[in-house]
Amino acid sequence: DLEIGAPTKFTESTAYAPSSPYSASKASSDHLVRAWARSFGLQVTVSNCSNNYGPYQHIEKFIPRQITNILSGRTPKLYGTGEQVRDWIHVEDHNLAVLEILARGRFGETYNIGADQKDINNREVIELICELMDIPGQYELVADRPGHDQRYAMDASKLREELGWRPRYTDLRAGLIDTIAWYRENTAWWQDAKEKVESTYAAQGQ
Repeated sequence: DLEIGAPTKFTESTAYAPSSPYSASKASSDHLVRAWARSFGLQVTVSNCSNNYGPYQHIEKFIPRQITNILSGRTPKLYGTGEQVRDWIHVEDHNLAVLEILARGRFGETYNIGADQKDINNREVIELICELMDIPGQYELVADRPGHDQRYAMDASKLREELGWRPRYTDLRAGLIDTIAWYRENTAWWQDAKEKVESTYAAQGQ
């Protein structure tokens, strides 16, 4: 978690500081992998990525939840004040970066994966989704998520300089247009799970 407005970005040497059990479980998995590498010589690379969006993302996640809310006639939901900032990266860019790391990354190294998008908060994201889906400004404020980090920003310069990787989706608006189209054209993939997901969120006041 980084302070909003700060110029700092996560580097490969930034100490982990998880703020929820969910993020702590992800941090512990990295520590476990590194321990196996150090103790038993396991040949590993570790990658840390900023927030993903795109096709096939589970509808409990922020962007697909709002898209499928609108497609199913529900009101989009914004957690807290929506000031949380993320460096959104398209899933195809993330996948290609992982392939580069597996193919040419150095064993024992960690690589950050990020799209270097300008800081954009969740309120701006939901407003953009509403605009693209022709319901401008029609969203509801709900309870914030426990331990919700305020800002993620990844320094991916090591990945770019060592392996030459570059993101292809550098325009969030264009990426969201494609993502909205995918969920609209693939309702059978998410429709059956929607009621259960929304029932769980409703019980949490979200």
